[in-house]
Amino acid sequence: MDASIALPLVLTALHFAADKHRDQRRKGAEASPYVNHLIEVAELLAREGEVTDVITLQAAILHDTLEDTETTVEELDAHFGMEVRRIVEEVTDDQTLSKAERKRLQIVHARRLSERAKLVKLADKIANLRSLLHAPPVQWSQKQKREYVAWSERVGEGLRGCNKKLEEAFAREVTKGRQNLGISLH
Repeated sequence: MDASIALPLVLTALHFAADKHRDQRRKGAEASPYVNHLIEVAELLAREGEVTDVITLQAAILHDTLEDTETTVEELDAHFGMEVRRIVEEVTDDQTLSKAERKRLQIVHARRLSERAKLVKLADKIANLRSLLHAPPVQWSQKQKREYVAWSERVGEGLRGCNKKLEEAFAREVTKGRQNLGISLH
C-alpha cells in the first residue's frame, strides 16, 4: 500500500486508541501513559519486524481496546473494518474468565492464531517483557516477575514461524529476563 494512504490509516488508529485509553496508565513506577505501550507494539512490528502491512499495524495499536476500554466490536468494525476487528478479537482475553484461565488459554490459543494476530501477540509480549525488566509493576514480587517470564516463554512457543526477527528479539528478552531474575533453564 502507498505510504500516502497507509500513514493516515495508522494515525487514525492511533488517535482512536489514544482517546479510548486516555485515562489509563501503565503499572510501572513511572506510570507512563498507556498509549505509549500501543505505540511501542506497532513500532516493534514496523522497525524490528519490518512489518509494513497496515491492517496488522492498526490491529497492534488497537490490540487492547476491546479488553481494556468500553470499545465494542461494532465500533472497531465501523471504524477499521472486519479484518482489523478480527485480529483484535483474536488477541483479546475473555475478561469473564479467571486470570489463571486467561493465561492458560493464551498458551493454548497461540498456535491457532492467524499470522497477523501472531505478529501482534509476539510484539506485545516483547514490549511487556521489556517493560517488566525496565519498569516493572510496582507491586510485583520477584516470584511474579519470574512467573511472567516463564509464562511469556510458553506463549511465545506457540507464536513461532511468524517473523524471524521478532522471534529473535523475543528470545533475547526472555534470556535477559531469565538472567536478571535468576531463572534457571531447567
